[in-house]
Amino acid sequence: MSFQYHAILITGASSGIGAALARQFARTGVTLFISGRDQTRLRLVENECRAAGANVFADVLDVTVRETMAAYVSQCDEIAPLSLVVANAGISAGTGGDGESPDQVRDIFATNVAGALNTIDPAIEKMRVRGHGQIAVVASQASWRGLPSAPAYCASKAAIRTYGEGLRGALAPTGIKVNVICPGFVKSRITDANDFPMPFFMQADKAARKIVQGLERNKGMIAFPWQMNILIGMLKMAPQWLLDLAASRIPKKTSGIKLIGK
Repeated sequence: MSFQYHAILITGASSGIGAALARQFARTGVTLFISGRDQTRLRLVENECRAAGANVFADVLDVTVRETMAAYVSQCDEIAPLSLVVANAGISAGTGGDGESPDQVRDIFATNVAGALNTIDPAIEKMRVRGHGQIAVVASQASWRGLPSAPAYCASKAAIRTYGEGLRGALAPTGIKVNVICPGFVKSRITDANDFPMPFFMQADKAARKIVQGLERNKGMIAFPWQMNILIGMLKMAPQWLLDLAASRIPKKTSGIKLIGK
């Protein structure tokens, strides 16, 4: 890994991809701003990153509160001008029983969409003034098709994926890079709760290495694993009736909110 990132902010960093990214970036000379909603797990990640030589600031935050996030990002940028911001915090809900409740749907959109905007908007303001910086939004391979097993999650990730794609072109003239990350099944608290087969399952540390490589190369779309990319490409060409049939056979998750990168 190169040393092009000196100050990095990562939300949802107490577990899963967020924690693995923090560990991947941790080294002497790097300042890490990590946040999550579980203080115990966040503290463990903080200690690991500090042991690797990084200067670490860990905060328990709720990304859905716009004013809180604006103040937080501003404070972090004052400590060390942010070179990379990763909007990773997200949640999903189970669809067992009667499926996602209206409250669950709203919670998912509040975190996965509004929470991402609350993270990147104030960072973009700072980076625009400097004329450089990098923004990464974590979507999902599930963003390519609405699935009965997680309709709100798929929709929220589709929103942030397409927003990131558009933002990449919109911000390019300002010197700000934007990358969209679309992982497949990666070990996290949510996949730990899944009781069905997860094709091409990947450990979080391996996923983090792929993400860092993509960020350093400024890839617009960092989608993996490659097998899932091929499968999704094939599905895009399939007739609607076949997609509906395949989607109807996807197992439903256990009911209740599951936090990703809490």
